[in-house]
Amino acid sequence: MVLTGLDVLVQEGFARLRGRPVGLVTHAAAVDRRVRLATDLLAAAHGVELVAVFGPEHGLHGQAQDLESVTDAETSAPARRTYSLYGDTAASLRPTAAQLAGIETLVIDLVDIGSRYYTFQATMKYCLEAAAPLGVRVVVLDRPNPLGGRTVEGPGVRPGCESFIGAHDIAIRHGLTIGELATLYAAELGLESAALEVVRCEGWQRAMWFEDCRLPWVLPSPNMPTVDTAAVYPGQCLLEGTNLSEGRGTTRPFEICGAPWIDGESLARRLAAFDLPGVVFRPLTFRPTFHKHAGIDCGGVQMHVTDRDAFQPARAGLALLIELRRQDPERFAWRTEPYEFVADPIAIDLLFGSERERLAIEAGVDWREIAAAWEREEQAFADRRRAALLYD
Repeated sequence: MVLTGLDVLVQEGFARLRGRPVGLVTHAAAVDRRVRLATDLLAAAHGVELVAVFGPEHGLHGQAQDLESVTDAETSAPARRTYSLYGDTAASLRPTAAQLAGIETLVIDLVDIGSRYYTFQATMKYCLEAAAPLGVRVVVLDRPNPLGGRTVEGPGVRPGCESFIGAHDIAIRHGLTIGELATLYAAELGLESAALEVVRCEGWQRAMWFEDCRLPWVLPSPNMPTVDTAAVYPGQCLLEGTNLSEGRGTTRPFEICGAPWIDGESLARRLAAFDLPGVVFRPLTFRPTFHKHAGIDCGGVQMHVTDRDAFQPARAGLALLIELRRQDPERFAWRTEPYEFVADPIAIDLLFGSERERLAIEAGVDWREIAAAWEREEQAFADRRRAALLYD
């Protein structure tokens, strides 16, 4: 049986937090094995003074769509003060000294899904950076990485491309738990060892996918309904940097993609020729109910993962991008609107972590050559992360 850090904290009777004014960074997906919210558990815990609650992107209650700001007033919780860490400016992403006033321990319980551009781990990093100079201890309640902890895939973040979806130089698929990420960040930020405590999971092993843990899955954001979604996200989120639908507005976001001008049958045939491991592409027509191309029939494909351990989502996403652009280069376009509060570099460069991949795609470089250039970065990150590993 796997226990999350929250489960362990409950078993211990919240002893680590008693007698201390506590702040909590969390959201609706942070539940224990009995599907009880972290906010409710800490608010009711004997001897724990819950001073403030902070909600990340999508809101404390998980109600907001991507890029949708959330106000403090929408962050209702059983605490004296509530704050949103996803407002309408880049500054709102970080807790301020005034918001942290009166807090001795900042507890972080957020559900990450194993991808660099899933922003909850960036929120955690910003909290570490804000808390350390104030002498506020950070306690991270660890949770399993839903994708397991063995695989590292994709490029890191190069100087000039740092953002909320690239807050630290880590691989797209990092293979770390949120507690391990906190350990890595604290070490590379040079924080004092007393500034961070990780409440480790019990029973989790790196080879385990989320279903192996027998824990309840609560969608951590509106378009992350299943573990299947999380499995493809490291590659499919790249489509956010284009004018193609990534499947938002359907019941299978990120598994489905396309646009009104895409020939799904042709796309599926071309992708089959790539011989990508662990995945097949099924042609389909879909009609998003909201977001890109809402109400318009789109041709495209659905990604079916047949072997999770063999599947390489970042490489599959790269191949898909190349083929989508090749099918109609005149109508394919990179997103140029501001993305996560950044206008320059453009979104696709922020997602990849540099302009290198975009320029290679535009130059017609073969996807295998682009992916081969990742291998040195992947190995370097695998070596860097080794000291932060908390589980076998």
